[in-house]
Amino acid sequence: MRAREDDHGPEALLDACKAVERELGREAGGVRHGPRPIDVDVLLLGDVEHASERLTLPHEQVLARRFVLVPLLELDFERRLPDGRSLADALARLPLDEGVRRHGDPLKVP
Repeated sequence: MRAREDDHGPEALLDACKAVERELGREAGGVRHGPRPIDVDVLLLGDVEHASERLTLPHEQVLARRFVLVPLLELDFERRLPDGRSLADALARLPLDEGVRRHGDPLKVP
């Protein structure tokens, strides 16, 4: 399924997310896979499948991260990826401790 022309498409949504990150103190080209003030990812956009140099939808790691799947399933327990894979089934296969830890104090939003 493709985004309608009058909708914000995947690339525009990513641009908006990057703008939020900059406003909250994340530097462009800064730390990847390490401590940073904020990290906003585009995980899903309805049933849209998209691939570009900047963005892949669904996010390539969406089925591998417990901290992503739990909140998504709280919103919609029956949610599936556009290819039919179940988020609930993916969560059931993940280990309980994936090693995610908070680094430093929580982000303070003005």
